[in-house]
Amino acid sequence: MHPGKWSAVAPDRPAVVLASTGASMTYAQLDRDSIRLARLLAERGLVRGDVVALISDNRIEAFVPYWATRRSGLYITAANSHLTADEAAYVLRDCGAKAVVVSAGVAEMGAAACAGLPASTVLLSYGGAIPGFEDMATALEGVSDAPLAAQPKGADMLYSSGTTGRPKGVKPPLPAGDVDAEGDMIALVFGGAYGFGEDTVYLSPAPIYHAAPLRFSAAVQALGGTVVMMDRFDAEGALRAIQDYAVTHSQWVPTMFIRMLKLPDDVRARYDVSSLQVAIHAAAPCPIDVKRKMIEWWGPVLVEYYAATEAVGITMIDSTEWLAHPGSVGRSLLGAVHIVDDDGRELPPGQAGTIYFTSPSGALPFSYHGDPEKTRAASHPDHPDWGTTGDIGYVDEDGWLFLTDRKAFMIISGGVNIYPQEVENVLALHPAITDVAVIGVPDDEMGERVLAVIQPAPGVEGTPQLAEEILAFTRERLAGYKCPRAVDFVDALPRTPTGKLVKGPLRDRYARA
Repeated sequence: MHPGKWSAVAPDRPAVVLASTGASMTYAQLDRDSIRLARLLAERGLVRGDVVALISDNRIEAFVPYWATRRSGLYITAANSHLTADEAAYVLRDCGAKAVVVSAGVAEMGAAACAGLPASTVLLSYGGAIPGFEDMATALEGVSDAPLAAQPKGADMLYSSGTTGRPKGVKPPLPAGDVDAEGDMIALVFGGAYGFGEDTVYLSPAPIYHAAPLRFSAAVQALGGTVVMMDRFDAEGALRAIQDYAVTHSQWVPTMFIRMLKLPDDVRARYDVSSLQVAIHAAAPCPIDVKRKMIEWWGPVLVEYYAATEAVGITMIDSTEWLAHPGSVGRSLLGAVHIVDDDGRELPPGQAGTIYFTSPSGALPFSYHGDPEKTRAASHPDHPDWGTTGDIGYVDEDGWLFLTDRKAFMIISGGVNIYPQEVENVLALHPAITDVAVIGVPDDEMGERVLAVIQPAPGVEGTPQLAEEILAFTRERLAGYKCPRAVDFVDALPRTPTGKLVKGPLRDRYARA
């Protein structure tokens, strides 16, 4: 399923609209340009299984390379546009990108990230000129808009950071069959679960490089609806978009709920949100009081799901079910849930352990690109069709899943995953630091904020000036959202005799404080 189906029956229907300006792309335009780009990439030598990388802010043109790859047997890797150039360059090299498409909105970072790529790499830009890149619209002008003779299904290859600090590509096998064939898992599972269809107007307020906004928007387009994309989240702007575009479906993270709830009552009352049929949320635990208030405000339209970039399984819970089971993330929609102890034994209801899902395909539905050991660790040693991302939780007697912890000590701030080891690796190089632990501490708005707990080097005093120097040091080397918001100095950090950092008690201490 792809835009070509809807181009044939509703060519002038908007496939995507930018909420702030009203700029739009019809299904006819999306179908035509994605065909042309697929042809251009084939003419430039890309073959089935090659990777096209996308570095973009939230622009409607981002869906052209997405659908060009999905209809030509290629992988699409959407890189985080808030990374530093060095961080993005690693992703481009690691995925083996044969082509890179960059938005002019992130021209400086995108161009710097591509600087060391092989000369044969196809470099395209949109939304404005970037030195060294071909303008995509100009490059497509003379290309035929007749579909390729063969249109094998492509797939996304998105990056999920690991505890080593280096992001890892989540690489599923390419689907069998032609793009015209029915059976796209995202469209069928999520479209069926949420009622996506031709009348859907889907508000996407999050960055398009994230797995959920990208995949959900694609599912809406596969089923003929309209995506309304915000260029960035703004609490009042989101309410305005719901009203102005009569939004029927939307997706959020808990931080967005908190910011909308903090708007003055008169501002919240100013906008009509009665068109909303489904308000999807995920990505981070939602505080119970926050979710109750959202249901009171918007009605019983909230639907939560639990899943991951790896797509090993899905649970889901609607508002009525959640009110009866507050705190649950639902029952299985895809893949049976298993709770397993450290020895690999399945646990009974009520006992917490590692969460596994049975893969419907009978095998792990992905691999970590270039990391076979991590791939092996994601499957159960005795059940190769059971997959996990390392999250901890339990199920009750009726099969409702509750999360009790997250993989390793990952920090989730504003719905975005931050991996402490990456920050620790940077701080470990600072000459004034002997030891460091980066943890998440509770934050009323963001869910968690990043804190660096530091043991200064001998003879160094932990002053406010040193704290600011350390914060500036991280800002020079990491994307802003990964950087600590504060520094606390301690005499020593808790470590085992073998040198392993004991983070549990440390986090507990700061959480209580």
